[in-house]
Amino acid sequence: MKKLRVGIVGYGIVGKRRREYIDRNKYLKTIAVSDINFKKDGAYSSGLLYFNDYKKIFSANLDILFVCLPNRYAPKATIAGLNNNLHVFCEKPPGRSVNDIKEVIKIKKKKKKLKLKYGFNHRYHDSIIDAKKIIDSNKFGKIINFRGVYGKSAIIPFTGEWRSKRSEAGGGILLDQGIHMLDMMLYFSDEFVKVHSFVKNNFWNHDVEDNAYTIMESKKGIIGMLHSTATEWRHKFRLEITLEKAQLELSGILSGSKSYGEEKLIITKKKNSRNNKIPKEKVHRYLTDKSWKREIDEFASCIINNKVIENGNSNDALNVMKLIQKIYKSDSIWKKKFTI
Repeated sequence: MKKLRVGIVGYGIVGKRRREYIDRNKYLKTIAVSDINFKKDGAYSSGLLYFNDYKKIFSANLDILFVCLPNRYAPKATIAGLNNNLHVFCEKPPGRSVNDIKEVIKIKKKKKKLKLKYGFNHRYHDSIIDAKKIIDSNKFGKIINFRGVYGKSAIIPFTGEWRSKRSEAGGGILLDQGIHMLDMMLYFSDEFVKVHSFVKNNFWNHDVEDNAYTIMESKKGIIGMLHSTATEWRHKFRLEITLEKAQLELSGILSGSKSYGEEKLIITKKKNSRNNKIPKEKVHRYLTDKSWKREIDEFASCIINNKVIENGNSNDALNVMKLIQKIYKSDSIWKKKFTI
């Protein structure tokens, strides 16, 4: 069949990586990109069109739009894509606020035939997939709690760019990175209805947070704890999931920078209370990051076969944004600063 024509708005590191896997898919082909760093519009010798304003990309003959723009522009570009009758894949977060994703959903409801997917990429990592299978099997019982740390180091260009400005980003490290771990907690369990938090920006002194600490309780009584931080100094990803009969430890996450260390899933079964033996660990190591390919391939399959978007749909995006809003607003001081 004829390949679906793809446009990418925001052709930076993420946009270029998305293109790599778009063009590997037999159903897709990138024909146009846009980025503010292009000094003018034009075309490469390969035929790829390029524009210096994302609004111009709609002059190309497209079927699908990939949105890899800063948070302020992501919902606007997503809405524009839907209004131009394009299927849309948008990176996380879906915008700066709950209202942003609600505005997108209003348009999506009018465009029932179009597919809309958000880039919650961590769901496609092998360690997460295996943990999800274990949890869903109920072989080790129900979830008791989550305990997670997700941190970036000082080498991330946080100062002076759009991510450090609330008017552009909507939030700091929690919205930028903690959103992934919150999405996984929701993916593994259910809605968190009670939230207590401390949100701080007293290290980098921007108007977005550099640390968020939260403890939450779900409808089913599951406790979730998260520290999302921009002061970790070394990149860290760690999520512990305590089940009735075992503990799952997700450690490290494969990424382009390779800076989070080895991706592992450690399974520790509950020891027999009749003896004092140290419980044995079973360690699963993952050496290849297949998440980007899986995510693109699934999106293409949903379009080609007219299947429902099950992972990263607009409802997933709305739920995690609502939880982030609860975390911001449950801090008595940050609640007053929460203006987006």
